[in-house]
Amino acid sequence: MPDQTEKPGKDPAGGERLRRRQARGERRIAQLLEAAASVFCATGYTAASTNAIAREAGVSPGTLYQFFPNKEAIAIELGDRLVHEMRETYGEALAPVDPATPLEEAVGTAVDRFVDFSRRHPVFFTLMHGPDIPGRIAEEHDALHATLLSRVEFLLSSFMPDTPAADITRTAHVCLSVYKAGLELVLGHEGAERDAYVQEIKDVLVRYLQPLVADRAATPSATSLRNTP
Repeated sequence: MPDQTEKPGKDPAGGERLRRRQARGERRIAQLLEAAASVFCATGYTAASTNAIAREAGVSPGTLYQFFPNKEAIAIELGDRLVHEMRETYGEALAPVDPATPLEEAVGTAVDRFVDFSRRHPVFFTLMHGPDIPGRIAEEHDALHATLLSRVEFLLSSFMPDTPAADITRTAHVCLSVYKAGLELVLGHEGAERDAYVQEIKDVLVRYLQPLVADRAATPSATSLRNTP
């Protein structure tokens, strides 16, 4: 009678060892990326080095090179992961809204989600807005910006249904520029002062958008904003 206990070529123990090695490798990569984020934020991308990243991670440079050949590869992997998470963030922040939603609420929700992401991942701002980011990250940033712009346009169209597409696009560009300019101030402060800058961004956006959506039924808060000097 044939032996049914094990098929030839099967090695359960070997498969388990492989899975453990893969899990250790993923943990090491995560450790190196976290260290790289810290170094990039502290020194900027240009001044950062693989030695500094390895030191921050508590490993030898040789260990780092087992996973990444150079600093640019680390930055690209980190940027790819952050872009993926950012896409999920703006998918939630810029989802379609009920036309009856007050403008202040829609703006506040979107700004809060984006600011929360930037607070948790300040390196995203460093990599995406630095003067010498790697080409792959620059390409990702351009693609992200284009997609983000289209989502802002879609959100604005909920409040401005009869506005020409060219005007919607122009308004979306201004909204993104205002947010990006304010974000640098937000990330440069802590505590109550940071919260105050977040509120300033919301106020600027609402006051800019309010006259453009004036054909919507005004809420009491919207009316007060419009009458504020």
